[in-house]
Amino acid sequence: MSDICKNWTQWLKQNRFAGQTPEMQEQTMRWLEAVRDVILVYAEIKPYDVVLDIGTGTGLLAFKALEQQNCSGRVIFSDMFQDCLDDCKKILDEAGVKSGYELLKCPVEHIALPESSVHKALMRSVLVHVVNKQPAISEIYRVLKPGGKLCAFEPIIRSNTRYWEILDPVYIEKYEDFKRIENEIMENPLDSLCNFDEHTLETNLEIAGFSVPEVKLQEVRSRYVVQPNMVREWFINPPSPNQPSTKERYLKYFDEPTVEKFMQDVQKYLTGREISLKTNAVFINATK
Repeated sequence: MSDICKNWTQWLKQNRFAGQTPEMQEQTMRWLEAVRDVILVYAEIKPYDVVLDIGTGTGLLAFKALEQQNCSGRVIFSDMFQDCLDDCKKILDEAGVKSGYELLKCPVEHIALPESSVHKALMRSVLVHVVNKQPAISEIYRVLKPGGKLCAFEPIIRSNTRYWEILDPVYIEKYEDFKRIENEIMENPLDSLCNFDEHTLETNLEIAGFSVPEVKLQEVRSRYVVQPNMVREWFINPPSPNQPSTKERYLKYFDEPTVEKFMQDVQKYLTGREISLKTNAVFINATK
């Protein structure tokens, strides 16, 4: 776990917003809710369905599914991290919810449920944290009932705008070296964040046995003026509690003074400039 981020609950509630203005945080939350709503439209949850939210985190999908069902079925809050389940349980207790849900601690690769026991499996940004995605997707297939659906969202990190694309080499010391290393980092086949795309996911789903899986690619763009406090946060905050930060990744190739100088150059160049960033993401709608 990172020294900056101790657990998943902290990351979901605090660290992922690091460096964002209040307006940007609000936009992020609206975007997350929009993603949730698309997943739930795909899922077509019916009364009495057993719904599995894999990697529930703070319960973004599960709480809405529970609301839709009005406790008529069973929503399973599943996560491998106890702090996430504890946080969801606290919210459920405070809301006075007594039935219609279950808390289940397990990783996506080993779901602690019987074969063919779930009508709908939901996920948001889970496979991006799993190095070997095929066993995870095959395990989801195992627990789904025939006709059951996997409805999910995954960001395609390797498609992200890279630092070197928004920088001017005239102002950045060792620009070419950092460009080369950034490309190497973003194409690492052993890094769960960037070892997949829409094509590999579609292949994974087909191998698992899903019939004609729909993998819908979406381009996400953002534009904003860089504030003085943003750049350092980009470098020191990890993409998850169990992943190294961008600075830590660079330190595998450069010494501390070199990385610090690069961060300072980036901050000096970008502060006050409007930047345009893009990434791709996929919505998955697959039936067993």
